[in-house]
Amino acid sequence: MNERTLIADLAGKAGETVTIQGWVDVRRDQGKLVFFDFRDRTGTVQGVVLPGDEVLTAIAKETRHEFVVAVDGIVNMRPPKNVQAGKLNGDIELEIKGIAVIAASETLPFEFDADLNLDTLFDNRPLTLRRKREQAIFRVQHEIVQAYRNFLTKEGFMEFQSPKLVGDDAEGGAGIFKVDYFNKTAYLATSPQLYKQILVGAFERVFTVGSMFRAEKHSTSRHMNELAMCDLEMGFIKDHTDVMRMITRLLRSITLHLEDSSASEFGALDASLPFVGDGDLFPVMKLREAQELIKRETGEDKTSEPDLEPEDERWLSEYARTHLGSDFIFITHYPVSKRPFYTMEDPEDPGFTKSFDLLFRGVELMSGAQRVHEHDMLVEKIRSKGLDPEKFSFYLQAFKYGMPPHGGMGMGLERLTQKYLGLDNVKEASMFPRDLNRIDTLLSKNEE
Repeated sequence: MNERTLIADLAGKAGETVTIQGWVDVRRDQGKLVFFDFRDRTGTVQGVVLPGDEVLTAIAKETRHEFVVAVDGIVNMRPPKNVQAGKLNGDIELEIKGIAVIAASETLPFEFDADLNLDTLFDNRPLTLRRKREQAIFRVQHEIVQAYRNFLTKEGFMEFQSPKLVGDDAEGGAGIFKVDYFNKTAYLATSPQLYKQILVGAFERVFTVGSMFRAEKHSTSRHMNELAMCDLEMGFIKDHTDVMRMITRLLRSITLHLEDSSASEFGALDASLPFVGDGDLFPVMKLREAQELIKRETGEDKTSEPDLEPEDERWLSEYARTHLGSDFIFITHYPVSKRPFYTMEDPEDPGFTKSFDLLFRGVELMSGAQRVHEHDMLVEKIRSKGLDPEKFSFYLQAFKYGMPPHGGMGMGLERLTQKYLGLDNVKEASMFPRDLNRIDTLLSKNEE
């Protein structure tokens, strides 16, 4: 047996005898001919067993979908009229001279290329992740993370890993998971917020990608209880608009990267890249301006509401796309009452904060703000939210010894992936989603 050749490398080996290793994607029997599509991590290629070798033909006819095989064959160029569109090596055909079964496969419990409901999709996740659709989703997600890291690293940000076990919740919320920690109570982190602020005092610019946990009893297409968050924090800012400019450049960079790296995946998923405009900022509206616009254009009066409803986010996203040439729009200046204690109030707009949400294709993609950086003001803000400053003494150390004006944002990776690709449910953008009803399999199944 020859050394393994990857399918992507076959084009340069016409006329050679090679060995490929991978999975059987498809087997088709046509009279005395047996055709296969084989796949490895680099793509797919067609192979054919010609008549004449009865032993080889018998082995081929016993080899089924998802068998792991080693295949010896001669690399032949296929006539252009026979090339199948969409195949990575569609102009190559492997004339099979030997098949060795490395691992057999049982019959799959579902139709591999069918439209699957979410329960079937996730109950069989070890198998459905082998499908082209799911592989396209997570190859795109991989490229998003790579582009995110590359852009921020070039901008002088340092990546760090935030704790997932914390002594208290950063925002004093009720939706947190309690964990027994050596006979004491700890919590699964809902955000890296306090730690990334601390690190501004050491490194100025930091970012992280990691799991966060929300014990909220949602069962919607927008929420999960474990999610991957992309966070950044940056020091020496003028105000929140500096963070918004960085985010605008970041998302433009990610979009351009996907245009170069992931065209085939977007095509396979029938997805389109977003409009990103060309200014230094995505379109911006204050919350009250957005609510007045909704009232004027739709007749719906939301001007007394402290936040946007999901239907408002959808409407504003469509308005930005249609009238402002952008699939992204910033909404700023949420009320002090709706934002965490560390959010800076705007002295020129009392009662409202130097904060923002970024809407993207109908959902809130991220939240961010300028933070309070003065120690005494921060202590007062903690008290104003009904929280005990003593519980934040570890965090407050950083602010006693000089912190620059700073701000940042947190963004859900799965939600970003979902909206880039036009998926119906955010859970489809999680390899192994956890929600109110599921940890790997449905919780009700485990209880039976």
